[in-house]
Amino acid sequence: MLRTVTVLLYPQFGLLDVAGPIDVLTIANQRAGQQLYSINTVALGRHQNVRSESGLTMGVSSFANSNTHTLLIPGGNGFRDVITDTRAVKTIKLQAKRSRRVATVCTGAFILAETGLLKNRRVTTHWAYAEELSSRHKNIDVIADELFIHSGKYLTSAGIAAGIDLALALVALDHGEQLASETSKRMVLYLRRTGGQSQFSERQLLPDSDNDTLNQLIIDIIRNPKGNLSNGALAERLGVTERHIGRLFRERTGTSPARWVERVRVDHARELLEKSNSRIELVAANSGFASVDTMRQAFKRVIGVSPSQYRMHH
Repeated sequence: MLRTVTVLLYPQFGLLDVAGPIDVLTIANQRAGQQLYSINTVALGRHQNVRSESGLTMGVSSFANSNTHTLLIPGGNGFRDVITDTRAVKTIKLQAKRSRRVATVCTGAFILAETGLLKNRRVTTHWAYAEELSSRHKNIDVIADELFIHSGKYLTSAGIAAGIDLALALVALDHGEQLASETSKRMVLYLRRTGGQSQFSERQLLPDSDNDTLNQLIIDIIRNPKGNLSNGALAERLGVTERHIGRLFRERTGTSPARWVERVRVDHARELLEKSNSRIELVAANSGFASVDTMRQAFKRVIGVSPSQYRMHH
């Protein structure tokens, strides 16, 4: 069955958010030897060409005339102008409701979220914007570490290159793993990348200041994550109860002391794995882990891959 994929363009859209998925679907057509997907680029209003954030332009047709199976909404610097345009959001909502399936790439999730159609759903977006999306839409469950999430007829994906992961998943859903695998091989890509967005995100940042005792403790741990950093030990260093140290960390970091310390240790180990040839055992010890196995389990929880896999890829 031929599926029409309508790609919504707007001024300052992200070019790779569009070109990546389109290329996946085009190559899927080639590998199948028939047209499985028809690509239609559209825009709001009377545009004939839309300029991307990189300066390249793409030709478009009228949004109103599109007959859509899958609506694809890319991210890009212009997404903020779209979500503040009431008429545009209303039009997108109508088209999304008419479409059999809706997919977003990167900050395109903000546009779909503004329509209200993602209420009470699990979604993702680029890790750098996840907190903002969650804050703007309290009724959406934003998962910052996934490459893409499928919830009902809605699919959301992480930043930029994750749009390619998303498109490969669409091919697999529509036409099976074999065609998706052949498409990824032709594009010299992994069919499924290991891990989530955490392996690409910024390192644990130091607090802006050390003007209170908790900030100083946080700075000390980031600089030296070795030693006893149990709840009891941290509480003793601040002169408070274990229950109170838990509350303080949740208010300041959004998670428990144990989970935060684990993430700091993983970040420390990541840097050693990237910048040194130290043995895994030494990396674990210098990062505060009791054993290599403990570090391996922490890596799986935090970034979804083992230390050796992380070193190989980074």
